[in-house]
Amino acid sequence: MIIEINTFNQVDGRKLMDVYRESNIENTDYFYPDVSDKVEALEKVECDYLNYIENDFLVESKNQYMILERDGIWVCALRLYCVDDRLYFIEALETHPEYRRKGYGAQLLAGVIDLLKRQGAFTIRDCVDKKNTASLLTHQKVGFVVYSDEGYDYLQNETDDGSYGLQFTYGE
Repeated sequence: MIIEINTFNQVDGRKLMDVYRESNIENTDYFYPDVSDKVEALEKVECDYLNYIENDFLVESKNQYMILERDGIWVCALRLYCVDDRLYFIEALETHPEYRRKGYGAQLLAGVIDLLKRQGAFTIRDCVDKKNTASLLTHQKVGFVVYSDEGYDYLQNETDDGSYGLQFTYGE
């Protein structure tokens, strides 16, 4: 089942942080390099992440967190930014480590596409690191194509030559 999250009170912080746990652990060195207690650093990263979701991301009324849930467990998630009426940007597509290589990322992307089709024509863009073959193949499996050798981050308004720009277009 796909869960569409539009407000912070719909977020189960623990379930969401379990999806992003591996990335959050990696981010402790980046955001809190001086904190030697890794449990404390992880708690800080998770707190910062949830604060971003509550105070920045979900403040924009058309942004949504999209979650794929199986048997009560959030197995895959992504942030869907509404750039304009027909352009969306995906960020932070991630699958819980225990549920990887089972097609859940593709299921979530396909589900998001199906939900957006109900609203008419649209384009979804995403950036995928050129070294992340699994993510590239997942996107291509549901119809994304590489449209640029440089990814474009709509949040930072900058290009990244270390990633591909991917695109899915419907009805245009």
